[in-house]
Amino acid sequence: MFNILVVDDEPLICKGLSSLLAASGLDIDHIYTANSGFEALDCIRMEEIDLLVTDIQMGAMSGIELMQHAKMAKPWVQTIVISAHETFQYAQMAVRLGAKDYLIKPLNSEQFLDSVRSVVLKMDKPSPELATYMDGISESFRLEEPLPEYSELLNTLLAETASVLGREEELRKLDELKLQGPFFAVIKIKLPLPEERREQKYTSRDRSLLRYAALNIAKELLDQEWNSTAFYSPDQEITVIIQWDEKSYEESATGQVGRLDVLGRSLHFNIHRYLHLNAVIGISQILKGISFMDVLNRQASKAILWNKEHADHYVFYYGDFNWNNYAADPSPEELHTHSNLIVQKAKEYIDGNYAQKGLTIHEVAKKNHVSPNYLSYLFKKNTGHNLWEYVIKLRMEDSREMILNTDLRRYEIAERVGYESPEHFSKIFKKYYGISPSELKK
Repeated sequence: MFNILVVDDEPLICKGLSSLLAASGLDIDHIYTANSGFEALDCIRMEEIDLLVTDIQMGAMSGIELMQHAKMAKPWVQTIVISAHETFQYAQMAVRLGAKDYLIKPLNSEQFLDSVRSVVLKMDKPSPELATYMDGISESFRLEEPLPEYSELLNTLLAETASVLGREEELRKLDELKLQGPFFAVIKIKLPLPEERREQKYTSRDRSLLRYAALNIAKELLDQEWNSTAFYSPDQEITVIIQWDEKSYEESATGQVGRLDVLGRSLHFNIHRYLHLNAVIGISQILKGISFMDVLNRQASKAILWNKEHADHYVFYYGDFNWNNYAADPSPEELHTHSNLIVQKAKEYIDGNYAQKGLTIHEVAKKNHVSPNYLSYLFKKNTGHNLWEYVIKLRMEDSREMILNTDLRRYEIAERVGYESPEHFSKIFKKYYGISPSELKK
């Protein structure tokens, strides 16, 4: 069964779409509604949402911004965008962020339900058992190196960039691959292939099949939103080169690292879903110029190494670690101290800003110069609860004190602890304490 969140700043539209969904016959467990992006984001953080249906223009936080934050929180949430404007720029941005459809108001009921059905039916495909998946692809599988005439060249480029760029024939081949950038990043996917499966050892063919399947999962994700090239690398790794031209990079220059982080988590999620393997993902920084390709490759490989220190974490961004502060790779003690410092600073920032409207994990992470994914992981590991649970804890404890000890009205208390809407505040409060603010006051 699926949970769907409908977001629109017009309550009647939310009600109408919810009624349509409830009567659709789809396998829906719960339909949530929100009247602003901030309310919707709280719902996404606190509930298990499978499909987000959002308006694109909603005041303080647009549907596009909501999609960005939703992807950061849970990359697997699917989205359908609705809009009163048939604007190419909006549609292009929505598709780039992975929207499954872009519908124009006034909505046609059947068209809307068809769109939802299409998304839900694709999600409804059960995660296949590994043996079944392997048997299914092995029937038609022929081990072929992706880009066979170029894979060796690309791996050489990543290892010895200067030597490749110094030869005319190799430069011509790179032109054929359209590696023009000028901005590049490298992602490494390492598959930890277990030695045994159901009391049987993996054969070399099994390993090749798994690698082939992982590459195809990666390509399916990449082809949706990215200008990329994926290929096999040594040591059972898969490498992805991602590029941006000047225009596409500048359109979202401050958010490209965040998008890479979301991609990394999506890669891990889907490889685990279909292959039951915890792939480790290493993500480089973004640099300008193909001459830095070997640097980016080393960064992605070095990021993967941190899985040895964080065995329960699987997506690593090179920029999360202050490499320049260490003469050599930091010891476990230095790493632990640094991690504690990041969490301590995050808590201090939240303690001083939890009542700020529109506070996001992205903002807290930015203050600590780490990715939201890594901060969330460290915070949960060090404190035992996730970062947003801590924000809500502070907001609820503060509001409870005000309800019991002041004559402030509900809307005033909601305002003081960072909520736009008193109704939304009451909903969060009742979920947290089990009774509403008015019941507590009585």
